[in-house]
Amino acid sequence: MSLFIGFGSEIRLGRTAAGREGTARREGGGRPGGGREGVGDCTGTGTGRDAGGRTGGGREGGAGTGAGWDAEGGTGAGWDAGGRPALHTSVVSGLHTRARVLGHQGDLHGVELTLAPWAAYRLFGSPLGELADVLTDPADVLGRRARDLTAALEAAPGWAGRFAALDETLLRWAADVAPSREPSPAVLRAWELLNRTSGTVPVRELAARCGWSPRHLENRFREQIGLTPKRLARILRLNRAIRQLTAGGRPADVAAGCGFYDQSHLSREFTALTGMPPGRFLATRKEASAWLAG
Repeated sequence: MSLFIGFGSEIRLGRTAAGREGTARREGGGRPGGGREGVGDCTGTGTGRDAGGRTGGGREGGAGTGAGWDAEGGTGAGWDAGGRPALHTSVVSGLHTRARVLGHQGDLHGVELTLAPWAAYRLFGSPLGELADVLTDPADVLGRRARDLTAALEAAPGWAGRFAALDETLLRWAADVAPSREPSPAVLRAWELLNRTSGTVPVRELAARCGWSPRHLENRFREQIGLTPKRLARILRLNRAIRQLTAGGRPADVAAGCGFYDQSHLSREFTALTGMPPGRFLATRKEASAWLAG
């Protein structure tokens, strides 16, 4: 999960689905192709310290578009009431299961905080299932805390001051977490096992290791992670395949090693989750900037 606090420039959020890749537009001329397009691997498995640890940084420049993950349709998933891509200065991103195009003017400035889902569960104070497949304004999730944090970061004299203010804020938020907001140790173990095995452990085995029924495990994952173990495993398998294909792996070998039935199954998953087949996905991703490509 991630929290991006931007300073001034807007991010245009669009959807990519089969045959419906998003298009960036410059704010000034309003013409297509205002920047390069790119697709990144899933943003839904970010890292974070126990206190909510910052792993992102200040981002400046780099015109173009990139991708996170998006569900199909819905005004809460990056589209306004008129069906147009939504515009945000700052964004909270939950775990996503579909590709999304992000566009900006080329002068994006801000601080990005990448959180493990269980860390976001501690800090945000709401069930993470409510943020699944959603990109929204931080004030919708954090209320006044988001506005106060944005003001503090904007007022800081430089990036060192901004990061100091961010660390101070996160430590204060973490100190205020109620015991009831602590993630379950069983959920943390299951999360770690899913990540370590790239989603190849069966859900029933995962539940048995937790001492829970599969249904109870699903409910706790929705609350504290945002997605069910099955949906998360699907994303982790695809992410592993993306890494191996990007490194030059043969599609048939990658499919066999990442838990897919065959190469056709891998291709179907690519199209279902990113909106395009593997070859097109990887070619598009190479054209993106390093940050946007993920």
